Amino acid sequence: MPIEAIEPQRLYRQISDQLRKLIVDGEFAVGSRLPSERDLALQMGVSRPSLREALIALEVEGHIEVRMGSGIYVCPPAAMERRIDLSSEEGPLELIRAREMIEGEVAYAAAQYGSKQQIAAVEQAFALMVAHAEAGINPLEADRLFHIRLAEATGNSVLVGLVTQLFDARLGPLFKRLHSHFDGTRVWQEAIEEHGLIMQALRERNPEAARAAMRRHMDIAFTRYSANLIRQYGDRQQQEARPRKRGTDKLED
Repeated sequence: MPIEAIEPQRLYRQISDQLRKLIVDGEFAVGSRLPSERDLALQMGVSRPSLREALIALEVEGHIEVRMGSGIYVCPPAAMERRIDLSSEEGPLELIRAREMIEGEVAYAAAQYGSKQQIAAVEQAFALMVAHAEAGINPLEADRLFHIRLAEATGNSVLVGLVTQLFDARLGPLFKRLHSHFDGTRVWQEAIEEHGLIMQALRERNPEAARAAMRRHMDIAFTRYSANLIRQYGDRQQQEARPRKRGTDKLED
């Protein structure tokens, strides 16, 4: 028998595999509520973001249901024809961290080297984001255009392809499901403000400010998508504003 290479499995897949087995084996009965995210993360010895990616994977597969303001519940077994293969899907939060590292430098190079016409093209994409949001249209396509045109302003076709690939990864089932828990007018308003800071740095031809604004945008996105799945977005903001307990940098659930 030929020997096959062993590939390291993504952490969120390891976590989802273990939780799925517990569900299939009846440790968590159909209709029952799972322990809180905090308790599950502590019991499994994993970070909350990695656990959240695993829960999203199980939700996409139909094993659990996230009920806003209530909890996460075990669903009846999904029919085989309805199951989705997520083996090739990257973790959404890892994707955001990768974009933060790469697109921060893209923004720096665009501010430094982009032509007047290229910066104007980024400005047009930003204006389209604003117009779509004001018209009640989802600004996702304009957002994609903004990031691609920003990469084009570097003059590097490899970076254009990479930024396009990373952005389009958010159109996969995992990222789309995660985003669905946080999407809304307020989120897009905040995202547009974050893009506005990037645009301002480009207008001023300030590479350092452009890099910082892009990294800030991605860091806020990571924090936003790392929030508790069952809370309303406004409730999460209030939770984040509460004082932290002494000796810890984490908020209580």
